[in-house]
Amino acid sequence: MRQHPPQGLGPPEAAMEKDLDCCQDGAKTVPSAGLSTEGTETQLDDFVGAHHPDYNEEEEEQKYFRRKRLGVIKNVVAASLAGTLTYGVYLGLLQMQLILHYDETYREVKYSNIGLEDIDRKVLMGINVTPVAALLYTPVLIRFFGTKWAMFLAVGIYALFVSSNYWERYYTLVPSAVAIGGVIVPLWASMGTYITRMAQKYYEYVNYKEEQEKERQRVPRDACNAYIIVFQTVFYSCFHLSFVCAQMPMVFFLNNYLYQLNHTLFAVKHCGTLSHGTLPGFNKTVLQSLPRSVNLIIVESVLMAAAFLAMLVLSTRAGGDRDGLDNGRTSPTGAPQVLVLCGAAYRPMEEIDMRSIGWGNIFQLPFKHMRDYRLRHLFPLFIYSGFEVLFVCTGFSLNYGVCALGLERLAYLLMAYGFSASACSSLALCMLRLRRHIPLLAGAFIHAALLVTLFCWAPEPRYLAQAPLLYSIAVLWGTGSALNKTGISILLGMLYKKKERQDFIFTIYHWWQALAIFTVYLWSGLPMKAKLSIMLLTLVVAVGTYLWMERKVAHNVEVRLPRIPRPRHKTRGYRYLEDNSDETGSDGDGDKEDEGRHPTEATSEDELPKEDGEQLG
Repeated sequence: MRQHPPQGLGPPEAAMEKDLDCCQDGAKTVPSAGLSTEGTETQLDDFVGAHHPDYNEEEEEQKYFRRKRLGVIKNVVAASLAGTLTYGVYLGLLQMQLILHYDETYREVKYSNIGLEDIDRKVLMGINVTPVAALLYTPVLIRFFGTKWAMFLAVGIYALFVSSNYWERYYTLVPSAVAIGGVIVPLWASMGTYITRMAQKYYEYVNYKEEQEKERQRVPRDACNAYIIVFQTVFYSCFHLSFVCAQMPMVFFLNNYLYQLNHTLFAVKHCGTLSHGTLPGFNKTVLQSLPRSVNLIIVESVLMAAAFLAMLVLSTRAGGDRDGLDNGRTSPTGAPQVLVLCGAAYRPMEEIDMRSIGWGNIFQLPFKHMRDYRLRHLFPLFIYSGFEVLFVCTGFSLNYGVCALGLERLAYLLMAYGFSASACSSLALCMLRLRRHIPLLAGAFIHAALLVTLFCWAPEPRYLAQAPLLYSIAVLWGTGSALNKTGISILLGMLYKKKERQDFIFTIYHWWQALAIFTVYLWSGLPMKAKLSIMLLTLVVAVGTYLWMERKVAHNVEVRLPRIPRPRHKTRGYRYLEDNSDETGSDGDGDKEDEGRHPTEATSEDELPKEDGEQLG
C-alpha cells in the first residue's frame, strides 16, 4: 500500500528532495566530464600538430640553451666591466688626491689647520691594514649576501669612498678608507668565484642533452677547464685596463697644473737601486697653479658616475627564470634592481643549501682548507702576486720612472703597463694547448729577469733619453703580471671545481695577496736593493713550491680536504623542495677530492655532523 507524505511537508523539504535527485544525476555525468577533459587534450594535440607542422622541439631546445649561453657571456662581460670601472675609479681618485695633498701650497691654502698629511697616512693605513682581518668575515659575508650581491655591496662601498672626497675631512676620509679596506678581499674573492662559476654554467648549457649525459656516465675531470681558461682570460683582459682608466684624471686634468721635471726633481740625487724609501729629495711643491674647486668637483662627479655605473651593471631586475642567471630573487640589502646585466651565480635553492651548513662551519672552513697541500704550496705564489702589483705602482713607477722622467710622465708609464697586461692576458689561452704550468713559469721568468735588471741599474735623474728602456720594462712587467694573475685564477678554478669550495679558495688567495700588499706598505722606507732582494727571493721560493705541488699532483698524492657538511633546512621560513634543483652537471664532476671515498654523512637532514671529517681523494 502506497504511503503518502505527510501533509505538513512544505516547499523546503520538497526542494531538498529535488536537490538530491540533481546530485544523483550529476554523479552519473562524471564519466562524461572525464571524457571531455581527454577530448580537450586530444584537441590541443591535434591543434599543435595540425596547425604548426614546422614546430621542431629539438630546434626550440637549441634556441633556448643558446639564449642561456648568451646570458652567461653577458654576465661575464658585465662583471668584468664592473670590476674594471670600480678599480679604475678607486686608483685614479687615490692617485690624484695623494698628489694634490702632497703639495704643501695646496695644503696650506685649502686645508691649513686640519692636518691633511696625517689624514693621508691614516687613509693609507686603513686601506692596507684592514684587509688583514678579512679572512674572519669574508666567507660569512659572501654566503649571507650571495656571490653577486657581495660584489654589489663592495662596489657600493667603493662608491662611498669616492663620495667622501667631496668633503675632505678626517671623519669622512678615514672611515671610508677603513670601509674600503674591509671589502677589498670580499670583492675580489666573490669576483673570482663568480667568473669560475659562470664557466661551469656555460659548460652545462653546451652539454645539455640527455644523450650526452648517458654516453658519459662520469664527466671527465678536466671537462670544463677550457671554459675556465677562456672566461678568466676575458676577465683579466678587461680588469688590467683599470690601470689605464685610472690615469684619465691625471692625463686630462692634473697634468695641466704640474711643474716640469727640472723643478720637481731639482734636489733628487739618486734613482733606482741606489735610492732609499720613496723618492727622497722630491720637491714639496709640485703644482705650478692650484686647480679650482669647481674643476675638482667636476672630476670627482665623473668618477662618481663611473662608480654608480658599475653598481648598475652588477644589479638585476625582478622576474626571470629559476636557474640563477636572471632570477627574481630580491637583494637582502633591499637595493634597487635596475638592469638585467649581471645575473646571480647560483640558483636560489643552491644559495639556501650553501647558507644552511651553519655559520660556524662557514667561519671554520677557510682555515680547514689550508690543510690541503696544494694550497699550502701556492702560498708563496699568492704572496708574490701581491708584491709585484703594488711594487710596479709605487717602487718602480716612482723610484725609477718619476725619478728619471718626471711626475708628468707617471700616467703614461702606468698606461703602458696596463695596456701590456690587458693584451698579454690573452697569452693564457695557450693553456688550451700547452700544460698549465707553462704560462706561470714564463711570467715568473720574465719578472726574475726584470728584478735582476732593476737590482743592477740606477737611472740618471732628469734624463729623458732613458724613457724607451723604462717603457720597455713597464711593458714586460705587464706581460709577467698578466701571466701571473690569470694563471693563478685559472689554476684555482681547475683544482677546485666543486661549487661549495670555490668561495673559500678564492678568499684564501686574495687574503694572502692582501697580506703581501700590507707588507709592501710596511717596507716603504727600506732601501730599494732590500725590496728587490725580498721580491726575488719570494719569486724563487714560489716557483719551487709550485713545481713541487705539480709533481705531487702528477703522482696522485692524496689531498686532505675538510668535508662540507650537509645542509640543515629549517621547518619555517623557506620551504625546501626535494627536487634536486641544486644539482648541476659540473658540481663534483672532475673535482679530484670528490672522486674517492666519502665519509659517513648525517642520516637526518636536520642534523649537522658533530665534527668535520677529512676527505681523501
